[in-house]
Amino acid sequence: MHSPTLRTLAEAVEAETPGAVDAFWRRVAATGTPLVEPDPDADPAYRLVTFLWRDDPDAPATDVLALVHTVTDKDRHARDLAPHLMGKVPGTDVWAISHRLRADHRASYQFSVHRGAREDALRTDRASWLGVLDTALPDPLAAGPSLPSRDGRNPSSVMELPDSPVQEWAGRRESVARGVHADAEVDGRRVGVHLPAGHTPAGGPYAVAVLLDGEMWGPVLDFAATLDNLHADGRIPPTVTLFVETMGRDRRMADLSCSEEFVDWLADVLLPWAAREYGATEDPARTVVAGQSAGGLTAAFAAFRRPERFGNALSQSGSFWWPDGTEFDGGSEWLTRQYATCEKLPVRFHLEVGLQEWMLLPQNRHLRNVLEARGYDVAYREFNGGHDYACWRGGLADGLVGLLAPR
Repeated sequence: MHSPTLRTLAEAVEAETPGAVDAFWRRVAATGTPLVEPDPDADPAYRLVTFLWRDDPDAPATDVLALVHTVTDKDRHARDLAPHLMGKVPGTDVWAISHRLRADHRASYQFSVHRGAREDALRTDRASWLGVLDTALPDPLAAGPSLPSRDGRNPSSVMELPDSPVQEWAGRRESVARGVHADAEVDGRRVGVHLPAGHTPAGGPYAVAVLLDGEMWGPVLDFAATLDNLHADGRIPPTVTLFVETMGRDRRMADLSCSEEFVDWLADVLLPWAAREYGATEDPARTVVAGQSAGGLTAAFAAFRRPERFGNALSQSGSFWWPDGTEFDGGSEWLTRQYATCEKLPVRFHLEVGLQEWMLLPQNRHLRNVLEARGYDVAYREFNGGHDYACWRGGLADGLVGLLAPR
């Protein structure tokens, strides 16, 4: 046991101190989990982070996996989940596992509780892993915020270490005037619309933000609350925000893989519709397209293909390896090569990627280098986290501020 707190508990249990376990859980409930303690090597840039799960006395677990976003995924891709099995403090109902993490780390996490053979808990094939994600549970004592999920899955808890970037606009504020939400169908595709407080069609032209994977940012993550906070604080101008929904997994992969047809639909159908209905601007300098993962790739592609409509691209954890996952060979990083060889365009970028995204970090750095070498206006950030909406929801707000604030 690396945690001093757990060692103290173990010693109390061994000494048969009355009520030691209950007292431990009362203290933990008061402070919240995970436990965050000084680094054992006394490095102020790191913390010892201990995740805790309390066993159910009526249905005790045989094994518990701590699923820390991207930290666990790396080993799952390597087909070895054993490092993420929690251990039980002898004589208690306390399951625990400790990680040494940099003090600016943010990650969503859950627990997978197993009752049965250990080999079943450690399966890494896709079907088994999806089953784990379908039943994983949040931390009931989490000190940080929760992260809603969809498709019937449980929410995640969020670990925010003390030096992680502040997400000051993420939560809903009761004192802030709320904008108006509308659901629409545009040419057969569902689009959510968020209008800033005080919006009138004649009050435009308004800045416009196109958010890909809109079914996540709208009804699941309630990014409208963040937009209301940004408007109220004067960090972005009144903005018409379009939550463009995907139409199923297969359609998403087709639309968000540098699809000319999809980008042209955004430029020639969606934006003119928003201008007619809501007074959205036609000025590319006041128009942002934003996405994550394949959506981040598509945001950068939209600025490349249609710079006269999309003057600002906000990409988070963009899949710039596309179409070939092999790094830096002739078949990979198609879009980066286009920016390297084609005429410089009148567009700006906000790019960010997680330091834990081992499959994306080199390609995002490469695109950054190419854009800067070509003279583009690029804001670039690496956050200490993974492919995680817990990180993206703060970065999306920051990117909109950087791209939409008056120049």
